[in-house]
Amino acid sequence: MDGPPGGIRLDRVSKAFGNLTAVDDLSLAVRPGEVYGLIGPNGSGKTTTVRLLVGLYRPTAGRVTLDGLNLAEAPAAAKAILGYIPDEPILYDRLTGREFLHLMGELYGVPMPLRAARLERLLARFPLGGVLDDPTGAYSRGNKQKLVILAALLHEPRILVLDEPIVGLDPESALAVRELVRGFARAGGAVLLCTHTLSFAEAVCDRVGLIVGGRLLTEGDLLTLRRAAGQPEATLETLYLHWARSDGGRRA
Repeated sequence: MDGPPGGIRLDRVSKAFGNLTAVDDLSLAVRPGEVYGLIGPNGSGKTTTVRLLVGLYRPTAGRVTLDGLNLAEAPAAAKAILGYIPDEPILYDRLTGREFLHLMGELYGVPMPLRAARLERLLARFPLGGVLDDPTGAYSRGNKQKLVILAALLHEPRILVLDEPIVGLDPESALAVRELVRGFARAGGAVLLCTHTLSFAEAVCDRVGLIVGGRLLTEGDLLTLRRAAGQPEATLETLYLHWARSDGGRRA
């Protein structure tokens, strides 16, 4: 697959769990400066793809490359440039939000003065009100989501992998995520976004890929997908339904 060496690349990646092939010979690339949306129905392989990208799963076949680093050969270096927001916030319930963020800073080697300055800027965008010094086990779903967003950005990664990043957020915070994603790409970062919120994907993504049955059924920018579907005014939701219900989608 041709493309620039930076950003995100999956080259003929497959992942099998016993007799089930969750991801099947998947190739895609996300360029630096680009937001790529991965959409598809439940059970289509989206979250498995995300977990392959961030190193939580090892591929059965194929190669994952992050900013030119082979994830299998240099996992620590590849993960050091990666920010990951999972579909469910993963926290330590007995740590306060502040303690959790400082723990993440220590793990990524961010010096304390720099860490404090970055946290001040990030908390201005995603405020946690009066709960920053409360145990995270008592947080609402929205505040947990804000905390994992802050933790993913603290080390200033070059790649962001987001799995349903706005679930549980209030409208103002969801808008802040939208602005964050676009700003991250404008600064040269590569973003892979996995979401069922198609209006959000339409607002932030440069290109979108539809995955069905573990295979990439189609991909392109909105204009390309509209032309391919013969629907020049269609929303991403309409295009999604068109492709997912096509014969190709049922066969995949």
